[in-house]
Amino acid sequence: MDVDLATLGWDASWADVFRPHEGAGLEPARVAIEYNHIYRLVSARGELKAEHAGRLRHQAQGRHELAAVGDWVAVRVPAVPHAHATIEAILPRRSKFSRKVAGALTEEQVVAANIDVVFLVMGLDRDYNPRRLERYLLLARDSGARPVVILSKADLRADLDAVLDEIRALAPGVPVHATSATARLGLEAIVSALPAGRTGALLGSSGAGKSTLINAIAGRDLQQTREVRAKDSRGRHTTRHRQLISLPHGGLIIDTPGMRELQLWDVGGAVQDAFDDIDGLAIHCHFTDCRHAGEPRCAVKAAVDAGELAPERHQSYLKLHEELEALEARKDVRARIDSRRQGRTMAKALKELYRVRDHERR
Repeated sequence: MDVDLATLGWDASWADVFRPHEGAGLEPARVAIEYNHIYRLVSARGELKAEHAGRLRHQAQGRHELAAVGDWVAVRVPAVPHAHATIEAILPRRSKFSRKVAGALTEEQVVAANIDVVFLVMGLDRDYNPRRLERYLLLARDSGARPVVILSKADLRADLDAVLDEIRALAPGVPVHATSATARLGLEAIVSALPAGRTGALLGSSGAGKSTLINAIAGRDLQQTREVRAKDSRGRHTTRHRQLISLPHGGLIIDTPGMRELQLWDVGGAVQDAFDDIDGLAIHCHFTDCRHAGEPRCAVKAAVDAGELAPERHQSYLKLHEELEALEARKDVRARIDSRRQGRTMAKALKELYRVRDHERR
């Protein structure tokens, strides 16, 4: 089955980036699904199963330098039928949504790559958590893609207008849409953001309704869904793998498993964008290096005391800054460890080289 790569988001810019790989007999393909170390790709030939070249795995400094769903890759297609193709190179990403991997390991995990729009999905049942949404917004703003907030299960809330006002105040400048798959409310907001060839990613906790939204947009059951637990509205991880899906109207969307844990990675200046209300107050603090954590004559704390700034938002701001500082400290420790390892490896290689040279001279 031949596939038009333009339907997968391929354009003249990608063709220019890929040109150096053409002479090596490689072909472009896009990562559709990742199963640990095995990938399902879509190329002009149709679907392919693929693995990384050993060289690529060896040279990667971490999992983030290997292929992720949404990546464009250069592959070598084998002549033997049904054999796995080989991913020889990953084209430079235009955007990526990353988080720190779950657990204690200090490493980046690329959740979705080369996305144009990040849909941050939050259910209006017990999944509703504005503080968690702040974290998603931080990572989305730093991804290089356009963030859009999707409030799913809107048919469950009688106070929908008040909820929309709360979230719009929390995410200034970010489109916020109320949707309901069962009532078919607001689905056009997702469809209109994904014209042919453009890619979106649905991100949110398990049970937020991501797969249900995809099925409603597609008009058929593309993704398996299950009822959330009644006692806490938590999902049951029906989506096991990140997957790139072609929608009937021509857009593409990446469905992702629900995230139980969303740890920040390198959000850079996104904190200032997400908390511009606090930054606006901070210019009136007495001390230029005020951390807004109890220093005297702090304008941010004064705004909290006066009821002009929600205490929960102030605490969220402080918590995020503490987390980022701890993350940077862990990165520094890891960088020093990696530097020592590289130094030992280089010293060992040089020692072996000198030994071989001495042996040859004899």
